[in-house]
Amino acid sequence: MPEPILEIDALEVSYGPIRALRGCSLAVAAGETVVVVGANGAGKTTLLRAISNVLPHAAGEVRFAGQPTRGQRADQLARAGLLQVPEGRGIIARLSVAENLQLAWAMRPGNSTFAQACLPVFERFPRLQERLNQRAGSMSGGEQQMLALARAIICPPRVLLVDEPSLGLSPVMVSEVFSVLRAFRAAGVTILLVEQNVRQALGIADRAYVLRQGSIVAEGSGSSMLADPAMLRYYLGST
Repeated sequence: MPEPILEIDALEVSYGPIRALRGCSLAVAAGETVVVVGANGAGKTTLLRAISNVLPHAAGEVRFAGQPTRGQRADQLARAGLLQVPEGRGIIARLSVAENLQLAWAMRPGNSTFAQACLPVFERFPRLQERLNQRAGSMSGGEQQMLALARAIICPPRVLLVDEPSLGLSPVMVSEVFSVLRAFRAAGVTILLVEQNVRQALGIADRAYVLRQGSIVAEGSGSSMLADPAMLRYYLGST
C-alpha cells in the first residue's frame, strides 16, 4: 500500500463510561475509496466525527498528510482539505442554495471565481442551478444531499469523509448518490465512506473495513467482502 494520506492508529472514543470506539486502526492512501461498514450502532459515525476532531479522543492518534491532527479544530482540518459530509447532510438550512455554495467555495477558494467554481456543480446537479435562490432546508432530502456532496466539487478536498449518504433517501436518490460517489472515485478523489447500505458501499470500495461494537473486526478488498456471504451474514446481518 502507498504512503497513507489518512491514518487512524488505535483510536478510542468514550461517551462517559461507554467506550464507543475500541482501538480502531485503519489507513487510506491517496486516490483510494475505503469503506467502513457495520450494523447500526457499530460506531461508524463516531469514527468519522473523531477523525474530524468533532469528538475528543480518549486514546490513539489521527494523522492527516503525515501530521497528527490533535489540537486542530474541525474547521481548520476542513480548510486543510479534510472535508466531511456528515450524516444529516450538514447544510445550513436557513440559507439559500447559492449561499451554501458560496460558503463552501470561500473555505478554499483557489484560483477560480465563485461563478467558475459553480460550473461543474451545475453540470453534475442541474437541479441546484434551478434552486439557487431557494432556502436549502425547504428542498427534498435527496436535493439536500446533492447540495452537501456539491461541496466536494466546488471545494475539492484532499480527503472526503462521507457519513451515511443514503440514509433516509428513496431508492432512486440512493442510486444517484452512489453514482456521484463513483464519479468522485473515477476522478481520483480520496474517499472514506461509512455506510449501512453494505452492498452498494462494497461495490465502490477499493478496500473495506468492518466495524462491530466499536472495533475493527475484518478488512479486505471490497470485491472479496462482497463475494463472501458468510462474512456478510455474521458481521453485518446482511442477506
